[in-house]
Amino acid sequence: MSARPEALRAAAQADLDRLRARYPAQFRTDWAARARLAAGLGLLVGLAALGAWRLDFSVARILNGLGRLGSFAVLMVPPSPEGQFWTFLHALGETLGIAFLGTLTAAILAFPVAFLAARNVVPNPFAHFAVRRGLDVMRSVDVLIWALIWINVVGLGPFAGALAIACSDFGALGKLFSEAIETCDRRPGEGVVASGGSGLHRIRFGLIPGVLPVLASQVLYFFESNTRSATIIGIVGAGGIGQYLTELIRVLELKQVAFLVLMILVTVAAIDWVSTRLRRALIGPAAR
Repeated sequence: MSARPEALRAAAQADLDRLRARYPAQFRTDWAARARLAAGLGLLVGLAALGAWRLDFSVARILNGLGRLGSFAVLMVPPSPEGQFWTFLHALGETLGIAFLGTLTAAILAFPVAFLAARNVVPNPFAHFAVRRGLDVMRSVDVLIWALIWINVVGLGPFAGALAIACSDFGALGKLFSEAIETCDRRPGEGVVASGGSGLHRIRFGLIPGVLPVLASQVLYFFESNTRSATIIGIVGAGGIGQYLTELIRVLELKQVAFLVLMILVTVAAIDWVSTRLRRALIGPAAR
């Protein structure tokens, strides 16, 4: 039994020697490439060290803070609403409403704009460039910044939060929708045109049926993600459970904080479970 592996090893070594003799350039060590790799890694490490120094990063401070973090963890046990369960539940429902309305509004607005941003629908490079850059501007501003802007425009509350999510997701969904449209199979659209259909018929019967499951899957994913975003923007006054969360943290009501965190975790897990199955049903067996 031991002779066979030895024979295979010898045969492989002999073949390797022949390859080295036949293609010497392929086996020659590229010291220049290794030097570039080492320089790149050194630059990366140097940038990381510079960033840690500029940001006053300190392992000692983290170790010293672990004790205080442990004290907070003890104070959070057991999680308790302390008579505020229905108030917290109402705030959680408000957070879900913010995420749902914001995502739905963004999807409705992004759907027609995505066709203008797709090269296979609008071949004009100037129109395509203008729409794409507009979407880039919308999605480059974080949802928290949009929340601060809309709070100053329409005032505090969930309306500002829904508008913030809609503005942020409009740019992101528009980009994703347009990319899905560009990668869609062109043969159904070409068949519609070949049978006498117009350009609008090509979009309606050739493109939309092919991309609609993908677009719906993306919208479901964004709704799941926006449930967490709605919690964050509530901290700056855009409604929802985030308002209670930040106030309770400030006054160190940590048992109620732990209860709110558990409510958020359960809600996000439930939405993830439902949306995953909906996405699989929309896309089909290939996504399973």
